[in-house]
Amino acid sequence: MRALALAVVVAALVAGSAVESPGGRAAPARSAPSAEVFRGLGTWVDVYDTTLYRTPNLVASRLAARGVTTAWIETANDRSKTDVVDPARLGGVVDALHARGILVVGWYLPGHQNQALDLRRTRALLSFRTPQGGAFDGVALDIEALRLKDVAKRTARMLALLATLRSEGGSMPVAAITYPPRAFERHLSWWPGFPWTQIASRVDALVPMLYTGGGFKGYDATYGYVARSLRLLRAAVGTGVPVHAAGGVANRMSSEELKAFTDAVLDDGTVTGWSLYDLQTSTPAAWAAMARLSEALG
Repeated sequence: MRALALAVVVAALVAGSAVESPGGRAAPARSAPSAEVFRGLGTWVDVYDTTLYRTPNLVASRLAARGVTTAWIETANDRSKTDVVDPARLGGVVDALHARGILVVGWYLPGHQNQALDLRRTRALLSFRTPQGGAFDGVALDIEALRLKDVAKRTARMLALLATLRSEGGSMPVAAITYPPRAFERHLSWWPGFPWTQIASRVDALVPMLYTGGGFKGYDATYGYVARSLRLLRAAVGTGVPVHAAGGVANRMSSEELKAFTDAVLDDGTVTGWSLYDLQTSTPAAWAAMARLSEALG
């Protein structure tokens, strides 16, 4: 009888059926994380733009009118005073966005210097709830902080945080916000041996921050930086990982530089999400550039 019972359990697990919960009810099997939340047109809100939280319905209607599918909202960084900045009003924004059919990705910027703090604030992404009981549709770590000079330790701590989101998040989609590979070519001391493949194995999407505004002037320089970054990224991680290309800073890019960004993304042919950093700095020209990508790729 024990052998028969064991066989039944094994068969149920292999078939992916529900598992009996302690209370006697069948608990549904967890679904695999989906990268859909990271696709399409996005926009960004960081912890310095919380004045937007005062008018959640206006923000939601504004983004809906622009065709935004996902809002990327920063919950905190390692220097914030709280684990989630202004959580009550942030929750109101998330609820308003959800009411308009807009998905929300919560993201955190760890400093890698205080492990306990970074772990707690990473977990805060998963536990955050709105006044209506809503949660984020995806979570992301912005792994760009370079203040911890011990690169091996920085890498280990970063990978551990991503592993926490993956192991504790269940079906929650996870993304990594990174420097573009071209930046590491230009600045060899920033993060030697950046672990692209290890990161890719822990996430559902990669988000290279392809900042050109201010650093690169004109069409050719902008196009070259973005195009090479995307080529290097694919060479590092292959074609199986979705990529959301984030350009910016939006109001520092001329019309020809905006066109160069969109041309590079279109010519690359593998990008599944696109945005400019950030909502507060996006000009009419910036939105027009994003609309061009949405029309071509959406």
